[in-house]
Amino acid sequence: MAGWCDLWYLDESGFAPTLPTGYTWARVGARALVWDEPPQGRRLNVLGALAPFGADPALVWTAPNGKIDSALVLDFIWREAAGLPAPPERLPAGFRRGRPCVVVLDNASAHTSKAVAAALPALAAAGVTLYYLPPYSPELNRIEDLWRQTKYHELPVRSYRTLADLRAAVERALSDHATHLHHATKDLDQAA
Repeated sequence: MAGWCDLWYLDESGFAPTLPTGYTWARVGARALVWDEPPQGRRLNVLGALAPFGADPALVWTAPNGKIDSALVLDFIWREAAGLPAPPERLPAGFRRGRPCVVVLDNASAHTSKAVAAALPALAAAGVTLYYLPPYSPELNRIEDLWRQTKYHELPVRSYRTLADLRAAVERALSDHATHLHHATKDLDQAA
């Protein structure tokens, strides 16, 4: 694998039953209508990590029932991004990843909690570093573009009647992104 580390961009995004409508169309003289579903209790929260560089770009995500808290963030980092065989505090003495892993994330409360701060030494000992972006700089997190693309372009239906329908559409769009990352790398390898 090229490069000196595994680099992941981590963030969460919320998907409401009625998504932003950038534009629409209607017959001349008719008023354009978009169905609006009330979001109360039907927001889909997704935690994702994007590794856009290297020989094997990847996208991993989870869409839990409910909110995203620091316990979920830590579990996701060690399992999905870092690929550790056990939680950092339960790793064998002296265990270290074969390659360093850097996870870029913002300063959301679930990312900077006491639980996350307490896990930092164990993560560092295993070869995992959390790199916090400066406040108010979402443009520096590469996964933000993926969230925007998914919300505005990958979900052609703009209003979902059930949370199950919204979840299925978001997971299908993210699966398509992951597949595209994989195939784009294979196409580059074949062209070289």
